[in-house]
Amino acid sequence: MVQCPALSAHIGLRAGVGRIGVITVVTSMMLLAGCQTNSTGFGRAPDSPYAPGTYDAFEDSVDGLIVGHRLTAAGEHELALKAYKRAAIEHGFTVDVLSAIGSANLQLGRLGQAEKLLRRATQVDVNFAPAWNNLGVVLMETGQISEAARVFQIAFGLDRGQSAEIRENLRLALANQGDPDYDPANNDTFSLVRRGSGDYLLLSEI
Repeated sequence: MVQCPALSAHIGLRAGVGRIGVITVVTSMMLLAGCQTNSTGFGRAPDSPYAPGTYDAFEDSVDGLIVGHRLTAAGEHELALKAYKRAAIEHGFTVDVLSAIGSANLQLGRLGQAEKLLRRATQVDVNFAPAWNNLGVVLMETGQISEAARVFQIAFGLDRGQSAEIRENLRLALANQGDPDYDPANNDTFSLVRRGSGDYLLLSEI
């Protein structure tokens, strides 16, 4: 609380000076009341975590894909999925949105949903390498190794070999293609990718 002792003294000096004094007293009291307003700002609870004039709607103003990518990087896959679904409302079911939602479902172990969404993403844009790569990861997780190798080859060709993650995924899939003992549950090396600023960026490892 901020006090204004100078104004308090001013009120006392002016209190008995006729009509002008009354007006001065009233004005001074209004100013004094303003000085005693909580220093955290007008019209805001003292325990509010938000600055004056701002609200928790800030996150809602940020692109759902961006929010989802940040949450995925932080390992918050359920929250990321919610953000990606909001992105679907904002942008429609674009290849980026479908790929992101499918990848989030994969991170949450919902392999059937992930495969369906990622297949749809590759149909929306047959040239989108991240969707093909992430579909390949799902196929490896479900033991469909031969198809996964073929899908990784498509991703590699579209990417023109620029992504280290896609190259490594293809190498591992080809290495395990003829391995009858391959166990997806014990594998932790296949990587998901997304579209970045001109680059494919690693989301996380399964």
